[in-house]
Amino acid sequence: MRIRSLGVIDDAVVELSPGFTAVTGETGAGKTMVVTSLGLLLGGRADAALVRIGAEKAVVEGRITVPPDASAAVRAEEAGAELDDGALLISRTVSAEGRSRAHLGGRSVPVGMLAELADELVAVHGQTDQQGLLKLTRQRQALDRYAGDAVAVPLAKYGEAYRRLRAVATELEEIVTRARERAQEADLLRFGLDEIAAVEPRAGEDVELAERLGDDGGRPAARLLSAQP
Repeated sequence: MRIRSLGVIDDAVVELSPGFTAVTGETGAGKTMVVTSLGLLLGGRADAALVRIGAEKAVVEGRITVPPDASAAVRAEEAGAELDDGALLISRTVSAEGRSRAHLGGRSVPVGMLAELADELVAVHGQTDQQGLLKLTRQRQALDRYAGDAVAVPLAKYGEAYRRLRAVATELEEIVTRARERAQEADLLRFGLDEIAAVEPRAGEDVELAERLGDDGGRPAARLLSAQP
């Protein structure tokens, strides 16, 4: 995770290993800003007061490795995001005016999308921060793991079928959109043909009009008109 112009942090890179990571340090060292940065990446509320004094914006970028069959990866791909060598790239920008932007896998997404993926990616343990067991998704996951293969096998089959369904639905939507665009283009061309037919053009008419607009020397009508009293 890279943090720029956020609170007391000018520019820093934090590498979080798989498993449990503890952030320690003296008061004012920036521990809260590290946790705040992580919260921004996971859809937390943005505040212009977080931007470092004198900076135009604060930027937090994260790279999280996720299995390709993980629900977070599937949900991200459904939103149009792409994995980079098995990693999900997330960024969050907060301007000094308070505007916030989020990007997921190279695609601009609503901040709410990051919040949807938060539970699958990182758990923050702190004062009243860790309440994951109160969330229905975590409860279902715990029950599924407890059930073992009796649930895991059909769940995996369902997930694969659902991914195929989403892929087909996306392809169908693209085909329908292209067909609609072709129909609109055909209507525009027909309109143009009708406009041309309305003036009833004749073969060689362009030459005749050019001769009428110019004199014997081929000078344009505008020059002839300028010589008139």
